[in-house]
Amino acid sequence: MTMKAELLRTAVGQPAVVDGDHVASARAHAELIRSARADVIVFPELSLTGYYLDAPDVELDGDAVALLVEACRSADSCALVGAPVMEKGQRFIATLRVDGNGVGIAYRKTHLHGDENNWFAQGPGASAIEIHGWRIGLGICKDTGTAEHIHATAALDIDLYACGVVHHRWELAEQQRRAAHIGATCGAYVAMASFAGATGEGFRATAGCSMIVSPGQRLLAVAGSLPGDYATRVLSSRPFGTELDGCEFEVDRS
Repeated sequence: MTMKAELLRTAVGQPAVVDGDHVASARAHAELIRSARADVIVFPELSLTGYYLDAPDVELDGDAVALLVEACRSADSCALVGAPVMEKGQRFIATLRVDGNGVGIAYRKTHLHGDENNWFAQGPGASAIEIHGWRIGLGICKDTGTAEHIHATAALDIDLYACGVVHHRWELAEQQRRAAHIGATCGAYVAMASFAGATGEGFRATAGCSMIVSPGQRLLAVAGSLPGDYATRVLSSRPFGTELDGCEFEVDRS
């Protein structure tokens, strides 16, 4: 087991997704990875393709993922990226864990919503990964509003809950409520990356405003509402209530 780092530089990013072009979308992710230079950067649900249920699956050995691996290597970062994937004959809405050594499927969405059930299989349930000794629970969109999932993830004794979501602009208050509730229930920080810009399945105006929240439900960092925005925060493993003062807010729209 890796010794737990005292500090974890965490980012939430909103890449400018190019519909139908995984490589161009990966370049947008790579730009944020290099700009944030975080230990871990979280991206929204289906961030590599946009929220299109019929989007082509992302190939783990393809050019798009290779760009992400290279960006993570150069920034000494780990990225949690949203993508549709095919695994053993089943399609999943997945979170990919990408670092300088390669890529793997870290999580498969458990609680599907609406038409997602016609396109994807349910994942096996709550899961946690380790980055620099921090235990990080994972979720995707509807998972974040499902009590069963939140309590199961809390039982994994996590330090940080990382999730990617797609919300309508008018759902921003619900997005904020969920982040605060998860932090309180899990006794953990929350990094919620929310899609920005127009995407599919009726999401013409999305919420953006990706956020990092403390276990005490305090907003520590928030991104803007536009594609290309991101926010970072250095999290402390010291007892809760001793978070570093000041909100570190960064935007990149180049």
